[in-house]
Amino acid sequence: MLSIKEMSILSSVVGAAAVMAWRVREGRSAVTIRKIVIPPLGMATGFCMFLAPAFRIPLEWAAGAFLLGATALAYPLLRTSRLVRDGEAIMMQRSNAFFLVVVALAVIRIVARTYIDRFLDINQTGAIFFVLAFGMILRWRMRMYFEYRALTGEPLHAVSP
Repeated sequence: MLSIKEMSILSSVVGAAAVMAWRVREGRSAVTIRKIVIPPLGMATGFCMFLAPAFRIPLEWAAGAFLLGATALAYPLLRTSRLVRDGEAIMMQRSNAFFLVVVALAVIRIVARTYIDRFLDINQTGAIFFVLAFGMILRWRMRMYFEYRALTGEPLHAVSP
């Protein structure tokens, strides 16, 4: 029988594989504002975990995890992907290193999580790595949003009369 920590690592590996499969499928279709915005909005619902006392972490830890995700871990994603116009469609163009970067980021997170698990309980470790991943995804998707707007010539704010 697997321990909770082993199941946590296994679920991280399975999750990373699922994300890779999703990214491959997603890359074959045109990018839309909806496809850019929905993942971070859906992921934001995970902040409800902090309603449960077991998942609460100090604000400084959360800020550090968010900043680490939004800077160091988002950077490789920002460097290996961009949006391009293909006729009327906007498509994601990934460098050959993109999937290597995604795998490397997953390995870094799993190794770091295994290390941090020794000092914190599984709930707090999960909370920290959720915030870290959210920072990474939010920054990447925000850049995609601004690229999309620039490629389509749409204004950044739509003002209705």
